[in-house]
Amino acid sequence: MKSSRLVSILLLLQARGRMTAAELAEELEVSVRTVYRDVEALSAAGVPLYGDAGHAGGYRLLDGYRTRLTGLTVGEAQALFLSGAPGPAADLGLGSVLAAAQLKVRAALPPELRAQADRISGRFHLDAPGWYADADETPYLSAVADAVWNNHILHIVYRRWRTPTDVERRLEPYGLVLKAGRWYVVAGPGPRTFRVDQILQLATEEEEFTRPDDFDLTAYWTAYQRDFHARLKQGQAVVRLAPGVRLARQAEAEAEAEAEADGRTDGDGWTVATVPIESLDHAHAEFLRLGTGIEVLEPPELRAKIARTIAELAEKYGNLGMRGGD
Repeated sequence: MKSSRLVSILLLLQARGRMTAAELAEELEVSVRTVYRDVEALSAAGVPLYGDAGHAGGYRLLDGYRTRLTGLTVGEAQALFLSGAPGPAADLGLGSVLAAAQLKVRAALPPELRAQADRISGRFHLDAPGWYADADETPYLSAVADAVWNNHILHIVYRRWRTPTDVERRLEPYGLVLKAGRWYVVAGPGPRTFRVDQILQLATEEEEFTRPDDFDLTAYWTAYQRDFHARLKQGQAVVRLAPGVRLARQAEAEAEAEAEADGRTDGDGWTVATVPIESLDHAHAEFLRLGTGIEVLEPPELRAKIARTIAELAEKYGNLGMRGGD
């Protein structure tokens, strides 16, 4: 819509200063001729916008001019207030800053959009962490955030899962990511990913590092998640699932759904499914949780491993039962 595009031009010039017609056209995905017409419309509406000719020219707003956010649509206003995450902002020491920013934006909205923003804030609340896990202790989160913002080098003692567990690392922190209630810092060289709650000691250098110009935090995290899930699927298992039994992991649940859609159900009503597994040990622990609701058919080494565990449990609980009868 033209009205939305006019507001976009205003906000772009307000945020970036001088921009050429070609730059505006590329940003808005329209022709340069359309930009010329839009600029004329803004000038006719009294917006103090002027253009400079020449190689270093372009359009800019008169110094000191600021537009109010009256160009927001209802959906944009709702999304803006829905995206406010007071928990993570407070974790980073920005709780009061977020509240002040939302207050200023709310004051700039016209009455009808202000009512919509208040409505969605009162009806939706985002709480990312799961029910059955305590919040991670992240005493160094604010220090890591400060280093990310100021490009300061960090020296940490980090606890990892493999031996040696406690290691020293020098980090160039590029960004922070909040995933499922847990904070991660993405840092060079590499880059690599570290859990903030596993930092045992931290020291900050005043020396600044140079952040790579081509590093994109969103793109990196998307690729990291894709690689992480690919690493989880190191093998496959063929299992029989009792009616109503659901597998916990999403990838396995999807495989189960596919099996049901294919109609691979035996005469007892059990579903036969091929599911990805991370490792024999991990699958052993996961499948045992389902008790008699699952039977492992393949691979044979996993079936044998579970059979041994069941035999050991039967012997242990059988002995307990005999002692109780005495």
